[in-house]
Amino acid sequence: MRVRSLIRPTFLAGAGLAIALAAGGCAAGPPTSRPGSAPPASPITSTARPASAAAPSAGESSARESPSPTRTRQHRHLAALVRVHDPGRVTGTLTGPCRARDHGLLPDPHCTPGAIDPAVTQADIASTICVSGYTSRIRPPESQTEAFKFGQAYPAYGMSPGTQSELDHLVPLELGGANDAANLWPEAGPIPNPKDGVEDALHRAVCDGQVSLASAQRAIAGDWQTAEHRLGIGPVVRPPAPSPSPAPSPTRSPSSALACTASVSTSGPADYSTVDVLVTTRPGAAVSTVAHYKTTDNRKSATADGAGQATIGYYISGATPGFTVRVSVSVTSGGRTARCGTAFTPRP
Repeated sequence: MRVRSLIRPTFLAGAGLAIALAAGGCAAGPPTSRPGSAPPASPITSTARPASAAAPSAGESSARESPSPTRTRQHRHLAALVRVHDPGRVTGTLTGPCRARDHGLLPDPHCTPGAIDPAVTQADIASTICVSGYTSRIRPPESQTEAFKFGQAYPAYGMSPGTQSELDHLVPLELGGANDAANLWPEAGPIPNPKDGVEDALHRAVCDGQVSLASAQRAIAGDWQTAEHRLGIGPVVRPPAPSPSPAPSPTRSPSSALACTASVSTSGPADYSTVDVLVTTRPGAAVSTVAHYKTTDNRKSATADGAGQATIGYYISGATPGFTVRVSVSVTSGGRTARCGTAFTPRP
């Protein structure tokens, strides 16, 4: 009886409150924004459409799949891959600030949530991603990817120009990924990197019918290291921990003899990747490099930083596999010139 006496007033009070609210014309509903409040700014401006959006009806044209005006949207979930049809060109912008995860092996999900091409579907993989040469037809030119890498991705992720990295598609082109800013990020580490093997494994699984295209896209966008394990086709990938950065070379006095040494970030770069020529010389020296390809020479220049270091990147696109590219290096300072060199061999 005491329990009833305790509950009944509470019930009546609640009922009275409900009646009062109803009489006052109040209804339950979502809270409204406070005057003057605004949603947080997005770090990316993407020509994008959420992958969860309803697909167009059969009567609609394929142009409806491509986003219309550029717009900004906040990406809150990894599963919300955006959709943009942009073959052969980089679209969108990346401003940051962005923070990579797991020693630079995973991107910031708010800056790089992943983007897919709506023109690639499960029904047409036999005529798109599973056809040899597909990625070369839709990959943007080096001039656009290098401009995006050093002009937007590096500043947004707070990376110095000399950092070794690969401008990577989070959802790779071979799995229907797009060239939008929402899908591009500077993946730190050696080139080629372990993610390349995961991309190949998922591509084979999709084209062999082991897993669906959508499942592979979601898995690699969530965490490429666990993608194969989540899909039941392989183990978790555990890349080795990054080695400590080498100590800066000692600064030479201007009166010392001018010298230079050169090396490359990888001796066997893959096609569509960047190999960095690393030069050590006198601080402030002018550095000039010439890469002697089989049919052409590619000249570049830079200035050594305060530690006497200069990094010059060469993007590998269509280079002759197996042909050793010699890189001639010359440095100039105080009227003196020194020369050194290195080499790399593009792999098939």
